[in-house]
Amino acid sequence: MQKKLVVAIAAALLTASCASTTPGQSTAATSPLNTQTQQADSLATAQGTAELTMEQIMADPDWLGRAPENAYWSLDSEAVFYQQKRAASVVKDLYRQPLNGAAASAVNLADLHRVAYDGGLRSHDGRFVAYTFEGNVFVYDNMQQQTRQLTRDAARQSELQFLNDGRIAYQQGDGIFAVDVTSGAIEQLAAWQFAEQQPAVAEAKDFVAREAIQLSKFLQSERHNRQARADQQQALAQANRSLMSNEFYLGNDQQLVQASISPNADRLIIVTRDKQSWRDDGDIMPNYINEDGRISAEKVRRRVADAKPENHRVILINLEDGSQSTLTYNSLPGWNDDVLADVKRENYKAQGKTYQSEKAPRAITLMQDWGWEKGPIRWNQRGSEVAMMLEAWDNKDRWIVTVDFDAKQFRVQDRLHDDAWINYTHNDFGWLNSDDALWYQSEQSGYSQLYVKPLAGSERALTQGRFVVESPTLSPDGEYLYFQANKKHPGVYEVYRVAVDGGEVEQLTNLGGINDYRLSPNGKQLLLTHSSALQPPELMVQAVAANAQAQQLTHTTSEKFESIDWTAPSVVAIPSSHGEHPIYSRLYLPDDFDPNRAEQYPAVVFIHGAGYLQNAHMGWSGYFREFMFHSLLNKHGYVVLDVDYRGSKGYGRDWRTAIYRQMGTPEVEDLVDAVNWLGNNSHVDTQRVGTYGGSYGGFLTFMALFKEPGLFQAGAALRPVSDWAHYNTGYTANILNLPDDDAIAYRRSSPIYFADGLEDALLINSPMVDDNVFFQDSVRVVQRLIELQKEDWETAIYPVEPHGFRQPSSWLNEYRRIFKLFEENLKSDTTQ
Repeated sequence: MQKKLVVAIAAALLTASCASTTPGQSTAATSPLNTQTQQADSLATAQGTAELTMEQIMADPDWLGRAPENAYWSLDSEAVFYQQKRAASVVKDLYRQPLNGAAASAVNLADLHRVAYDGGLRSHDGRFVAYTFEGNVFVYDNMQQQTRQLTRDAARQSELQFLNDGRIAYQQGDGIFAVDVTSGAIEQLAAWQFAEQQPAVAEAKDFVAREAIQLSKFLQSERHNRQARADQQQALAQANRSLMSNEFYLGNDQQLVQASISPNADRLIIVTRDKQSWRDDGDIMPNYINEDGRISAEKVRRRVADAKPENHRVILINLEDGSQSTLTYNSLPGWNDDVLADVKRENYKAQGKTYQSEKAPRAITLMQDWGWEKGPIRWNQRGSEVAMMLEAWDNKDRWIVTVDFDAKQFRVQDRLHDDAWINYTHNDFGWLNSDDALWYQSEQSGYSQLYVKPLAGSERALTQGRFVVESPTLSPDGEYLYFQANKKHPGVYEVYRVAVDGGEVEQLTNLGGINDYRLSPNGKQLLLTHSSALQPPELMVQAVAANAQAQQLTHTTSEKFESIDWTAPSVVAIPSSHGEHPIYSRLYLPDDFDPNRAEQYPAVVFIHGAGYLQNAHMGWSGYFREFMFHSLLNKHGYVVLDVDYRGSKGYGRDWRTAIYRQMGTPEVEDLVDAVNWLGNNSHVDTQRVGTYGGSYGGFLTFMALFKEPGLFQAGAALRPVSDWAHYNTGYTANILNLPDDDAIAYRRSSPIYFADGLEDALLINSPMVDDNVFFQDSVRVVQRLIELQKEDWETAIYPVEPHGFRQPSSWLNEYRRIFKLFEENLKSDTTQ
C-alpha cells in the first residue's frame, strides 16, 4: 500500500512539474501502454518477495535481465535486429525479431554478414545497400534480394559512399577506391603519401656536392638523363590523366584526419594535421596485477596541462587536373579574434603583468561530435556542393561552411559563438533532399533546436522553446525531420517530427520515460527503445502517427527483478537560490515515510558523474546499481536525493555553461539548496546528511566537503578528480581553457587546493588501473591530507579495476564501505 502511494506521489509530482515549468503546454494523456507498465510495476511491488540485499544488488547484473542493445531495422521494415548478452558471458548474440508476433531467433554466425547493414548506405535509386562486415565491402540488391561480397582481402575498407555513376567508393589505407556493384571491378581513384615529392634532379646540398657535379661530365650526363625521363613521365601522365592513378604528396610532417571524395569522383577533400603523438613518454600507468607476476607500465593519454593547440589543414584536390589547394580560414568571421583576451588579462594581472591583446590566427579543426552517423564533411547528392563543420580549438566558435570551388575558399553558412564553450553534442547537420539547403542543430537560442538554411537565403527555425532537441533524422522522402526532445517535461523524452518547410511540431509517442528511436527504412514506423524509472530498456514498435499504439517486442527483465519492492523515485523541482531555473532531482522516500513522525530522517545525496549528464529523468538510469542501492537505503530509513546540478545535460546552454571557469562552485551551491530543501520538504535532519558520487561526482564530493564543511557529515568520493590539470584535454579545456592561459580557473576548480577545509568524515575509493581519472589524483590528495594532519578520512584501493568497475566483488566491497560510512556517521542513537 505504501509503495502504491509513492508511485501515486511520483506521478502527481511529475504532472505538477509539467504544468509549472512549461507554460502553455498541457500534459498529454497517459497511453494504454504506459498504464499497463504502471500496473505491471504495481503488481510486482504488491507481490514483492525477493530479498533486497547488498550482495544481490552488486552481483553480476545478468540477474536483472539482459536488455536488448544496439537495435536496428531490417531492410524490408518487417523485422528488427538487436544484440543480447549471453548469460554469464561477455559474448553478445544477434537476434531477429519479426513484427508479425513470431518469436525472436538468434542469427547464425554464418549469416551475420547478410544482416550487418546497420549504419549502411542506400543508393540514390534505393536499389542497393552497401555496408562493411569484418573490414570488407558487401552490398544488398533489393531487386534481386541477394547479398554479394565485393571485396575479400586482409586490408580493411571504410568510409563507404555511393558515387553518382552507381559505384561504391571506399577508403583503404592511404587511398580512395571505387568498386562496381555489378562487375566487381575495382579502380583506385586517388592515393596520397605523407612525404615530400622528390625532384628527379635535386639541388646539390653543399660545397662538396656542387664541386663534384661541376668537375664531372659523367655526373652531369646522369642528371640530365634523369630529368629527361622524369619530364617524359610527367608529360605522359598529363596527356593520359583519365588512364593514370592520381597520387598526391602531402608532406612528411602531416598525418590524416579525414578524407572525403565527391559523388562525382571529380574532387577530393583531405584534412591533415601536424604529425604528433597522443601521449608523452611520461604518460604511463603502473599495473600491479599481471599474469607474469610483474609490474607493467600501461600507456595512457596526455594531460591537459601538456596539451598544445592543434590546427587542421583542409586540402582541396581537383582529380581531373591534379591541382591541389590548401583552403585558408581567413573568410571565417572571428578566425583571428583574441577570444581569451579578458581571461589572459585577469591571469596576467594576478601575476603583476600586463597583457596586450592582439589579432592572431586561431587554431581551427574539423569538429568532432558524439553520436553522429556521418562525419563532419558532407557532400550533397549531386556532388555540386560540400558542407563542413569547423571549430576553433579554443572551443569558442563553430562554423558550418560550404566551399567555393572556383575561388577556393570557404563560404560561411552559420557561425555559433559561445563565450564559454561550444557544446560538443547537439551539433548534427546535413543536406536536405533539394541539395541547395542545409539543416542543422544549434544552441543559439539557449537550447538545442533545429534550423534550415538555404545556401542563398537566411536561416529559419523549425523548432523553438525551452527544451532540448536530440538525435535528428531526415525522413527517406526528405519531407520531415524526426527527433526526440524533452518538450513536455525536462525528464521525459518523446519522439517528434517537423516538416522541413516549417509548420507545427507533431508529437508521435506518448509513453513517458525515455524513448530512443530508429526510423524504419520505409519511413512508416518507429523502433523505440523505451524505459521508465522502474523498467529497464525494452524494444517497441509504433506506426508513424500521432496517438498510434506502441507494440512491445521484448520482455527481458527477470522474475526476481520484478518481484523486488523497488522505490519509485519522483522527479522534483527544487527552487534555486541562484536563478529562476529549478534544480531537478530524483527523490527516493522510504516505504513507510511519515512526514509527521517525531524524529527527522537521515538523508543521502547522490552526485552523478560525467558532469554533462542528465540523471533526474523518468527513464531507466544508467546508474542502475545506485538506483538499487537507493532502494536499499530507503529500507534502512534514509531519504535519498539524486541532483542534476548546474552543468548537467538536458536543461539548455545557460545551465550547461554556469560552471565555466568555476567548476565546483555553482554545483556546490546547488547541493546547499538541495540539502535545505530536504530539511524543509522531506522531514530530513540537515545535520545528518551524507553524500557520494563517482568521477565528476567524486570531484564534487571533495569540493562539497572541502569548501562547505558541515553541509554533509560524511562523503564518499569514488574515482575522484582532484586536480583538473591532470585530466584530459577534450573535456577540461572546454570548461577551464588551458592551464597556461587560465591558471586561475584551475586553482579555483581543483579540490586539492581546498583540502585544508575538510572537517567531516571522508572515504576515498580509487581504482588503480583507471586510464580516465588517474590513480595519481587520489594519491596526491591523500598526501595533501596527511601533510595537513587531517584525521577523519580513509581510503580504499582497487588494484585490478579501471574507471568503471568490472568485478562484482569490487562493487560489493565499495558499496559496503559507503553504507558503513553512512551508518556510522548519519544514524542517531535511536535509529541505529
